[in-house]
This record gives sequence, C-alpha cells and structure tokens, in this order.
Amino acid sequence: MPDMHQETEASGVPSYPDGMQKSMSPAWRGNFVATLQLAWPMVLTNLAQTAMIVTDVVFIGRLGPQSLAASSLAVNIYHTFSFFAFGLVSAVAPMVAREKGARRHEVREIRRIVRQGLWTVIAVSIPAILLLRHGDSFLLAIGQEPALADEAGKYLRALVWALPPFLGYVVLRFFISALERPQWAFVIAIGGILLNALGNWLLIFGNWGLPAFGIVGSGLASAITTFLMFAGMAAVVTFSRRFRHYHILGHFWQPDWSRFKAIWRLGLPIGLIIAFETSVFNAAAFLMGWLGEAELAAHAIAIQIAAIAFMTPLGIAQAATVRVGLAYGAGDALAAARAGWSAFILGTGFMVLMAALLMALPRTLISIFLDLDQPANLPILALATSFLIVAAIFQIVDGAQVLGAGMLRGLHDTRTPMWYAAIGYWCIGLPLSAGLSQFTPLRGVGVWIGLAAGLAAVSVLMVQRWVRRERLGLIKELSWTAAQTNLPPGPGALEGRVKAPLTELVDVQDLKS
Repeated sequence: MPDMHQETEASGVPSYPDGMQKSMSPAWRGNFVATLQLAWPMVLTNLAQTAMIVTDVVFIGRLGPQSLAASSLAVNIYHTFSFFAFGLVSAVAPMVAREKGARRHEVREIRRIVRQGLWTVIAVSIPAILLLRHGDSFLLAIGQEPALADEAGKYLRALVWALPPFLGYVVLRFFISALERPQWAFVIAIGGILLNALGNWLLIFGNWGLPAFGIVGSGLASAITTFLMFAGMAAVVTFSRRFRHYHILGHFWQPDWSRFKAIWRLGLPIGLIIAFETSVFNAAAFLMGWLGEAELAAHAIAIQIAAIAFMTPLGIAQAATVRVGLAYGAGDALAAARAGWSAFILGTGFMVLMAALLMALPRTLISIFLDLDQPANLPILALATSFLIVAAIFQIVDGAQVLGAGMLRGLHDTRTPMWYAAIGYWCIGLPLSAGLSQFTPLRGVGVWIGLAAGLAAVSVLMVQRWVRRERLGLIKELSWTAAQTNLPPGPGALEGRVKAPLTELVDVQDLKS
C-alpha cells in the first residue's frame, strides 16, 4: 500500500490515515458509501454478462464435445475483437463524468459524446464483422482440424451479428453509469440472461416447432438477445424521465469529428490494455495445453473461479472511473483522491477476502465445476488446488491493477497505463510463464506464477502513477482550505472557472435512488 501520508503532505491535502486514526471522518465514510452504491449494480451487471457466456457453454455442451470445442475456438476469436472494442467505447464513461462534474446540468456536450460513442460502434464493427466472417480460414491457417474449423466458422458467422448491438448497449450502459444511474443496465442484463437461455433452447434444439440450427442457433440467440438488450437501453434513455432530456438519439447522423477523435484518443489505449491482458491469458491456455489435458482442464477451472471474483473489483473500478471523473471535471483534487482511494481500499479489501477463501476452501470451490467422486478427476483436482494457491496472490494484484487503471481513467490518463500493461503482461508475465512452465519442474504452477508476476508489475506501476498524479500534472492541485470548507476554489483553477466540490455536485438522494 502506498504511503498516502507522505504524498498528501507534499500536496497540502490531508492524508487518509490521519483522517481515520480515531474514527472515520464523515467525508471518507460518505465516499465509501457512495462508491458502494454506484458499484454494486455494475458488479452485478458484469456477473450477468458472464452468466450469458456460461449459458451458451451449457447449452452447446449438450451437442457434444466437438461442438463445445468448436464454440470455444470461435468465442476466443470473437472475444479478441469484442474486448478490444469494449475498451475503446468505454472512453464514454470518463468523458461524460468529466462534463457532468464540470457542469452539473450539462446536456449538449454529454449528448455529443454519447452520440459519437455510437458512431464509434459502427466504425469498429464494420471491419470486425468482415474479418470475423472468415474466422474458419484463420483456424485452418493455424493448423486446426478442418471439421472443427468449419463448425467454428458457421457459429462465428452467426455470433458476429451480436457485436454491434452489444457495443451499443455498452455505450448506453456507460452513459447512464456516468450519470450514477447504473441500475437499468443490470435489470436489462438479467433479462438478457433469460432471453439468451430461451433462445438457445429454441434455436439449438428446434423446440416449439422452430428448426434446429445446432451450434449456429446459439450464435443466433446471442445476436437476437444483444439486439433486444440494446433496444431496451435505447428505450430507457429515450423515454425515462431521468435521461430523455439528453435526446441521445436525436440528430444521430449529425457528425461531430472532434468528439469522435477524442473518444478514439482516450479509448484506443484502453482497448489495447484489455487486448494485452486478454492475449496473455489466451497464451497461458496454450501453454497449459502443451503440458497436457489435465493441466488445461485444471487451468480452466481455476481461471473461471478467478474470473468470477474479478467481476467485483472490475465493477468497483468502473465506479472509480465515474467518481474520479466527476471530481476531475469539478477541479476538486481532494474529492478525486478520496474517490480513488476509497474504491481502491474496497476493491483490494474484497480481493484479500477472496484470497483467504481460495486458500481455505479450494476443494469446495473446485467441486462446483468438477465431480470429485470420479477417480479420473483426481489429477485435475490436485492440479487445480495448486493453481488456486498461487491464484490467492494473483487475485490481490489483479484487483489492484484494474482499480489503478480505473482510477487513472477518471483523470483521462490512458496512454502511459497502456505501456505499463504492455511491459507487465508481455515483457514480464508471458516470458516468465513460458520459462517456468516449459523449462522447470513447476509446469502449470509456473504459468500461474508468471501471470501473477506480470499483474503485480502492472499494479505497482499503475498505483505509483496514481500516487504521483498531482506531481505529474494529471490533476491540478486546488486549495485544500476551499475543499475542506466546501467553498469554491479561487480563480486560476481550471481556467478560472468556479467549481463546487464533488459533494455538492452529486445529490446523495440521487445516489440512493
């Protein structure tokens, strides 16, 4: 944990430990509460979107191992594009939050940002669809079996139509989240799980008189479901009393190239950060595959457990981006510090608890995914248990890096963190995973040690940059006295505009609704 006391002595802002030595101050307590209120719908939305993926796997698995293997190959290719594009359009959240923080009742600039976020969806979807429709050719080129590549290609050509509406849903989700109203995204995501399950049941197996499309039916179900989710979000922002005055979809085809370019400048590094991380985890799966079937199966179980736990700090990090962005727009350095550190403490605290759970109950967690009564599964159990021991450390640093990145995004700082991710994942994590797994007796455990080391490096780099945010000029230092007394800062802050602290910009009753 960085020494916040030393940092804030230099900046004139009171440190977190001093503010909580005897009792938690109302300001800090309010930040923890506000972060939790904003984060919990985001966490649940992330979990709901993960549940949709699991639903597809469950239904496709009933078609047999070949269909399941083909879908796995197709989904890996699809996620390479979708995760990058997700990061790209996520720039909408900090940009909207900054405008909202600067001017509480701003409408025009926010509308322009969201509209160009939807333009970005179109711009990134067109080439992605063209490339993904030829995914079977790529699989053949890398040596996959022709029958497997053919089935994966058919699935991918149906699944690819889920990409534009999914990204459109993400843009509108980040819009309402930046306005601190994320609940609708969660409600629609829950509906998406039910619709996706129904669609899989109908279109894969041909129930209710419909034709049985097999694996292609799952792709069609995903495309239809994501379209309905986007339509639901569009209806919310169009007709809801809280959002309709923004007229997000009005004059949609009116170009705004400056905002379009701004989204790409801020979002492209975010997309590359996610791509770097995703590609390293994909490479880790290949390394496990070279070691053997048992290692790969155990890795799949351990990484699924870690991924589910990761949804909580991810949601808290998304909340941190919004709350730091509001403070950044308001020019309130103290509010930004409190918003960031409160999210960091909550997120890493949760991951410490998860680490303890992994070390205390590995067998119980593994039994959710594996029948432990089958003797053939005992080698997988032993390997997965050893992986989860390393995953306990992995969890803490994984949470720290995503929280650090989320806090920095609130300050519109994405380029340097992109290079941090490249260094940590590709220069440290992957080489160490490959070396330890292929050239030492550690084997699969070595892969996890390498991943943990890469994540640890990224987390240290992200957090130290956050600690030095004022010295690096990421946010202008304002008068602590003004922030402490809830008086607007004097002239000179953010081009001389008078700003109110974050506590005045965010209505507490709004957060509770």
